[in-house]
Amino acid sequence: MDIREHFILMADYNIRMNGQIYSACSGLSTEKLSADRGAFFGSLLGALNHLVVGDLLWLARFSAHSQRYHSLSKLSALPTPTSLDEILYADLASLVSVRTTLDRLIRQWLSEEVSADDFNRPLVYANSKGVVSERDFGELVCHFFNHQIHHRGQITTLLSQENIDVGVTDFLIDIPDHFQHSS
Repeated sequence: MDIREHFILMADYNIRMNGQIYSACSGLSTEKLSADRGAFFGSLLGALNHLVVGDLLWLARFSAHSQRYHSLSKLSALPTPTSLDEILYADLASLVSVRTTLDRLIRQWLSEEVSADDFNRPLVYANSKGVVSERDFGELVCHFFNHQIHHRGQITTLLSQENIDVGVTDFLIDIPDHFQHSS
């Protein structure tokens, strides 16, 4: 399995986990979703918005890495975040819609447009404060997925405090088991 295939597997994990998170949130009232819980981004809605903001920012940066990344042009239909704690969507239904769109786009981008050679070139980008960096593209894609995992961990804790079970969160169940059973 090459690096691109590993990231496709991460995209599939991302889709599964975001589905579980949003399903778990669907039973909460707007008041509970918006309640400040002392988390990094205050509320569950704040954390879910931050994940969307992070994805929008990183995918926009990634779009400049290759002219083959046509799927990322669909980002132009979505808001351009101006801060990491921006609330782009104030209700769960809107967040579910954009999350589904982003997750499909990420999967399409990785499976149809990114080549193994893309990981051999650094990405030059500016962060939200305008500071320019040049970093390993593969490591940045790793960070992209790790960022979501980090904040979903916080979200699962907040949901657990509401006695809501998100289900199995381990990536392990998404990794193919190649053990050959003998009879």
